[in-house]
Amino acid sequence: MTGAMTQVLIIFVVTYALIASEKIDKIAASVFGVLFIVLLGLATPEQLFEKVDLDVVFLLSGMMMVVGILARTGIFEWVAIVLAQRSKGFGMPIVINFLIATAFLSALLDNVTTVILMAPITILVTQILEVPTAPVLIGEAIFSNIGGTSTLIGDPPNVVIASRSGFLTFNDFVIHLAPCVAVIAVVSLAVIYFLLRRRYEVKERIRARLMVAHPEKAIIDPKMLKRALPIFALILAGFIGCKAAQLSPGLVALIGALLMVVVCRIPANKVLEQVDWETVYFFLGLFMLIGAFEVVGLFEYLGREIVTLTAGNLLLTTMIVLWASALVSALVNNIPLVIAMMPLLAGIIPTFAATAGITDPEQINRQIAAPLYWALALGACLGGNGTLIGASANVVVAQIGNRNRCPISFAAFARYGFPLMLLSVAISTGYLYLVYFWQ
Repeated sequence: MTGAMTQVLIIFVVTYALIASEKIDKIAASVFGVLFIVLLGLATPEQLFEKVDLDVVFLLSGMMMVVGILARTGIFEWVAIVLAQRSKGFGMPIVINFLIATAFLSALLDNVTTVILMAPITILVTQILEVPTAPVLIGEAIFSNIGGTSTLIGDPPNVVIASRSGFLTFNDFVIHLAPCVAVIAVVSLAVIYFLLRRRYEVKERIRARLMVAHPEKAIIDPKMLKRALPIFALILAGFIGCKAAQLSPGLVALIGALLMVVVCRIPANKVLEQVDWETVYFFLGLFMLIGAFEVVGLFEYLGREIVTLTAGNLLLTTMIVLWASALVSALVNNIPLVIAMMPLLAGIIPTFAATAGITDPEQINRQIAAPLYWALALGACLGGNGTLIGASANVVVAQIGNRNRCPISFAAFARYGFPLMLLSVAISTGYLYLVYFWQ
């Protein structure tokens, strides 16, 4: 490891510790970390700005504007009352349904969009039932990452893996990852049910009051709702079809938000007030901080060390890729990690093929490349559940919770997320072994 890598790693660890301690503002911590990297000459401001994922920034700001407009109509209150009534006012059934819905939507849309849509409804339902909000929000962040793992479009690392592999399709991701994700989701639901079942017992008086409520009275601006819903439907359709149309989700969200502003005739400045700029600025700092790892070549170094450590053993390499990518993704953004790992894995695949005496390209892809790529996908996507800053959805959920007086601390998230992340990766280990290596 070079001196530059060591210095960047030290700065990141200190910054990470400050964020985790919550003793100073996390935006200030990330900005100071970036500032030290620049002042020490480890990376230039231009290099770090290049590492900012503008698609995430556009997606965040666009969807926050959309949700802000929809919130003006009362639609979220209507959905919350209807869902609570359909669960007969019982707490755990609606929690489980919310988590399942989050996983399903994340597979079709993306993690960030899903939690931005689900969080306001969740907050309202828990307030109606007078049960804790934060554990449900944490669970939704976790399940957004679990669900997103199952499809090519569900999580950005999968998009990178598909494009760089040259042979993996949308169907490949569903066929090879969805069964494992389904098992992980069921087991995780069982764990959450066991942990929360006694905290979500709703009092009889609350249930009685809920069942006589009239949800239609929650709609306070039906004209605006009629104008906004068709645009919202177009945005969701755009998310599902954006890859085919070669559009980014962030661009779809931003265009949809601006169109909704025009159609609903709302002053732009009022809508911009709905954007949580604190979250946007934190992402900017975080992207630049982690981008320094790319600039100094730390991810490539870690990849080479993994390859050297396994000494040509495909099973051992697959398992180390799975666990290393999961643990690293719990600490840093998984997108640059995957970008750095893909060329390394592509470079060592011919070596494994030569050792096994396989020359047919299709057989090489199926028997050697696929296990490595699936291990990277499972590790990178599921590893984000380990900590509060492990995935974009986690940060967004925490910020929404903080704005609605149900704070989610770093420690509170890790209490649920880290054990479930370890459990998910353990299940993935068994899955990869049984499917690709068990004779």
